[in-house]
Amino acid sequence: MTRRQLIGLLAARAAAADSFDTVIRGGVVYDGTGAPGVQADLGIRGDRIAAVGDLRAAGARTVIEAEGLAVAPGFINMLSWAAEWLIRDGRGLSDLKQGVTLEIFGEGSSLGPLTPAMRKDRLRTQPRKHRYPIPWVTNAGALGWMAQRGVSMNIASFVGASTVRIHELGYEDRAPNKAELARMQELVRREMRLGGMGVGAALIYAPGAYAKTAELVALAKAAAPFGGIYISHMRSEGDRIEEGLDELIHIAREAKIAAEIYHLKVAGRENWPKLATVIERIEQARAEGLKIWADMYTYTAGATGFDAAMPPWVQEGGFEAWRKRLRDPEIRRRVAAEMRDPAARWENLMRAAGAEGTLLLGFANPALREYTGKTLAEVAALRNASPEDTAMDLVVEDGSRVSVAYFLMSEDNVRRQLKLPWMAFGSDARAIAAEGDSLEASTHPRTYGNFARLLGKYVRDEKVLPMEAAIHQLTGLPAGRLGLAKRGLLQPGCYADVAVFDPRTIRDTATFARPHSYAEGMRHVFVNGRHALKEGESTGVLAGRFVRGPGYRPAG
Repeated sequence: MTRRQLIGLLAARAAAADSFDTVIRGGVVYDGTGAPGVQADLGIRGDRIAAVGDLRAAGARTVIEAEGLAVAPGFINMLSWAAEWLIRDGRGLSDLKQGVTLEIFGEGSSLGPLTPAMRKDRLRTQPRKHRYPIPWVTNAGALGWMAQRGVSMNIASFVGASTVRIHELGYEDRAPNKAELARMQELVRREMRLGGMGVGAALIYAPGAYAKTAELVALAKAAAPFGGIYISHMRSEGDRIEEGLDELIHIAREAKIAAEIYHLKVAGRENWPKLATVIERIEQARAEGLKIWADMYTYTAGATGFDAAMPPWVQEGGFEAWRKRLRDPEIRRRVAAEMRDPAARWENLMRAAGAEGTLLLGFANPALREYTGKTLAEVAALRNASPEDTAMDLVVEDGSRVSVAYFLMSEDNVRRQLKLPWMAFGSDARAIAAEGDSLEASTHPRTYGNFARLLGKYVRDEKVLPMEAAIHQLTGLPAGRLGLAKRGLLQPGCYADVAVFDPRTIRDTATFARPHSYAEGMRHVFVNGRHALKEGESTGVLAGRFVRGPGYRPAG
């Protein structure tokens, strides 16, 4: 039986059955497999897709006329920092308005597992205006609590390698002993049995930077039997990117685990030609039979903090210890010298971007907010200080790592990466509303535009890749690699996570000068069959669920 005949048979059966809750009629359906779109109707019953085909004879409580619109599976954000922001506001509008229906957390840090001391520290450092209880111990417990509280999108998470490290070692720069490493592995196993997606590492930030390769192999080995993935912000994305990639491939090989590179990039103009070598090495590893993947965001600038511009040793012990050291004149001189040193063996994004390419995005201290939107070079000139001293002063004065954008990548490299068949997408950002105190700080435009930018700028306008390939990379591809059999596809029996958008108008509108600006063109979003976005506006329906990984073992 051909695919078209099968679709027709399923449609005929559905038409003869009870009516649907919702029919999306006449759109171009991209099923998430990478197949070209076909004009068809889509029927939803309960939380599942019930039929795809000609459903004109079927009844429905709600009919959405989708002629001229694209109908796709809801998008999967492989790198989301939305967790704490969804606790504040479960709508997640900046992502919902782009069609995101699944947020994946866990780059290095996760909401659990927690010790009593870790919980106390997190309660202490919460923003005064947005305090919330922390009744959970495990990462899975946090996700279950969030889903019960109410979120628009589905949520899932890797267990953070740094969080597991803090659980056993605190913020010490040392290797775990045998007993400590065994406990760290057991924490990973517990989270995998509770539904974790794997182990997520962030190897340029303290305390994750303190982990040696053997420690990461051990944690990956704990996740592998559960179908988990090792996913990593590599130890270098610039001068030593080949070394960072070799480490990730080594971990995949030794632990017998699939591995993914967070936000693949080649940082720093002098390093841009290395992308060809990076792709070649990944392809070679894949040809050997290793499962090596990557995700990316669709911009030439990254965003993080000044912790990515200072040596890991000065950050040992946590933020307050770091801040205290930066007040010591002798330590400051040493830090400044290392920040300028091109041979330093740690990742310095500020050196890669330059002070002129380092944009200040946000401050906790209202007295410093006049610098928002200025480059570090501009602020250093205003303060009559070096860029290194200015960065250290801002961390001390703000009481935070300071939110910063680093302009690091080549537009040509971004386009080349988009077409890689093993590339997925992640915003590396929060999911927020363009209102209230969100507007007090700037943000990276990827917060509002990462996915719409792919479909508008790169698919429609520049034709870098076809629509069906982009949708596959946003949906079926990441769902498959995560082991989520009933997500990421528009097929009968799959969960009804659906994005309906106008391919003629979808676009990002956020810029660095005007970052709090929603994407346009997304018309409807369904999450588990519930209408979360209607004619571009949130319905207030919070139907998101905790999506568990393939190693989930139900209690009892």
